[in-house]
Amino acid sequence: MPAYPDPRNVDAAVGELSSLPPLVTSWEIARLKALIASAQRGERFLLQGGDCAESLADCTPSAIAAKLKILLQMSLVLVHGIRKPVIRVGRFAGQYAKPRSSPTETRAVNGQSVTLPSYFGDQVNRAEFTLAARTPDPALMVKTYQHAALTLNFIRSLVDAGFADLHHPEYWDLSFFAHASLSPERRQQYESMTRTLADALKFMEALGEKTVDDLQRVDFFTSHEGLNLLAEQAATRTVPRRAGWWNLSTHLPWLGERTRAMGGSHVEYFRGVQNPIGIKLGASATPAEVIDLVRVLNPAREAGKIVLITRFGAGKAKAGLPGLIAGVKAASDVPGDAGIGPVLWISDPMHGNGHTTPSGVKTRSFDAILAELNQTIDAHAASGTHMGGVHFELTGEDVTECIGGASGVTEDTLHVNYASVCDPRLNYAQALELAFLVSGRLAGGR
Repeated sequence: MPAYPDPRNVDAAVGELSSLPPLVTSWEIARLKALIASAQRGERFLLQGGDCAESLADCTPSAIAAKLKILLQMSLVLVHGIRKPVIRVGRFAGQYAKPRSSPTETRAVNGQSVTLPSYFGDQVNRAEFTLAARTPDPALMVKTYQHAALTLNFIRSLVDAGFADLHHPEYWDLSFFAHASLSPERRQQYESMTRTLADALKFMEALGEKTVDDLQRVDFFTSHEGLNLLAEQAATRTVPRRAGWWNLSTHLPWLGERTRAMGGSHVEYFRGVQNPIGIKLGASATPAEVIDLVRVLNPAREAGKIVLITRFGAGKAKAGLPGLIAGVKAASDVPGDAGIGPVLWISDPMHGNGHTTPSGVKTRSFDAILAELNQTIDAHAASGTHMGGVHFELTGEDVTECIGGASGVTEDTLHVNYASVCDPRLNYAQALELAFLVSGRLAGGR
């Protein structure tokens, strides 16, 4: 939690937040919960993606449209490959806070060692390395909430308007197909999938206006990590004719690896809301810990309530995931009060695969991300469960932050367009290529 210097300013900001209209509605949250319950039964697939941490500066039409575009395109590739509806969840319209490993950061400034608070995202402070920028400012909670409203309003407008060109793969930027690193076999697979996807969508559109309308108007949901409990509490309200408390700043809040500790304030908050809840699980998670946590967060064993997001890292996933999945599955399979109810397993192959280059640049490897995805799919197959979704940090822009993939980003080219102030993200080409690979693997290929 941020160390705000003036409690009076905090009280004023929280009071203002509490009086603002909600960003989402309880019936949208209930709708998402029903869709997640369907995914828990293996009938749908969840695609979650977006920025590591949104910035106020990126609340622009082009940046928002680019993120929406890549998520919709990825979802269409997945729908075509796995033959299931896809639940689309964006890491935006609220992902303004960021956990950090250390509360402070030290740099050399004019030959002197200077220690300042770490950058915790635009909801808390600013990225510039000055005392004024790094001092937590509670007014930013209000400002980021307002920008989240602008972002969500634009997304709703785009989705309601159809964003129809997304249903024609011949319009997509598929230039990575021609990159030298892509094998002829893989290139042929991608091109074949694109042709058949285009043909299938054109056939559907030819069936009539209602089908076109259904294709163009899709459900879209938001998510963010519930990190700053002051902001989350201010957005948590009761609603007429519905029981309980609802976090109306997002549809799917999640607990991070650092905030899921039993007895902690974040778990205490999360157990009181009606929203579906995501839980990030790293390689240190044990079956007993996860089972206890699910019991606390979902005592009624409600379907659609719990999403378990594994983030082990390549290699660790192969060694540790099978035991975790088997232990939780055994508790889920127990009927009645003794069990924990259904869960949805999804894979976050990003957060366990970060590394720093010799020159000091944070990056992630496309190959490691893909390896963890394949290891996760294998672990679920061996346990008799299924990977019901994926969770990516990505952008629709042509950034150079993750190395590898057919887009050809290398350690030597990371400097070309490294735009993230927090964690490295997949660019447009890398994200779409992963959608092709995951789709092919889940459809039975390699």
